[in-house]
Amino acid sequence: MINPVHLRTLGAVVRTGSFATAAKELGYTSSAVSQQMSALERDVRMRLFDRHARSVRPTPAAELLVRRAAEALALLDGLEADVRSMAEGRLGQLRIGSFPTASEYLLPTAVAEIARRLPGVSIELEEGEPERLLPLVSDRVLDLALVYAYDTVPRAWPQGVRRTTVFSEDLVLMVPDDHRLSGSAALDDLREESWISTTVGTGGSACLHRLCGAEGFVPKVDFRTNDYDVVRSLVGAGLGVALVPRLGAQPGPGTRAVRLRDCTARRQVIAVRRRVGPSPAVELALSTIVEVARRRTPEPGPDEGKIC
Repeated sequence: MINPVHLRTLGAVVRTGSFATAAKELGYTSSAVSQQMSALERDVRMRLFDRHARSVRPTPAAELLVRRAAEALALLDGLEADVRSMAEGRLGQLRIGSFPTASEYLLPTAVAEIARRLPGVSIELEEGEPERLLPLVSDRVLDLALVYAYDTVPRAWPQGVRRTTVFSEDLVLMVPDDHRLSGSAALDDLREESWISTTVGTGGSACLHRLCGAEGFVPKVDFRTNDYDVVRSLVGAGLGVALVPRLGAQPGPGTRAVRLRDCTARRQVIAVRRRVGPSPAVELALSTIVEVARRRTPEPGPDEGKIC
């Protein structure tokens, strides 16, 4: 196979008409240029220069080779530029995972900003619960994933990943407009309530049961869904109360929020990427998501430290 470095040197020699001048231009010694041209002649099995005591003259074969190599070298230049762009995170593919609430309220703005900052990068979004997304990061299917974790529910994290807390959010009790409770309440006031919760095995369901268990009762869960729009509709229809993260507690018809006293449980939204080998695009995407989260997620008020 012809060495492209030798072809570049050949082009410089043919253009300048001198090994010494080409060497100076390319940053080589004259001896190195001479050795490259001898190696190229062996590769192509043709004489490329008529060598004289004080000059060299390219043969027709050398001139033809320079002309034919120009397009190939231009393509190689383009490939090298693309490789540099990929290494610098300016070209390639970025695969992001997220859970539904973050996908709805955070990622549209963040992805638009990432696309503006990285116009050469193709962005793909995969949605799912943390139990599905975390293995995809470990297996290099996803570059970055947004997951959640409740501080009352320990989560096992895969080896080889790095975690960054994007933001921490309160949990809010959602009740129907005509509910007997108003202002604030304690979990003990909710022993006889019907509950709407996320599906069994999720952090939200485990968090609800642990908080109620600490108060000495098991919540009566009548409906389960991981879609907070459905949760709001069920609460608004008077079918129960729900404990939801702040991002999921968007206003809905027939619902309102009630404070829970003496409870500090929160949900952390966490960005996960591989510890080894994340590209600059991944790091830029992460910093953009954190930046957008700071703008879009409400800061807790001075008296909100006890909301659950």
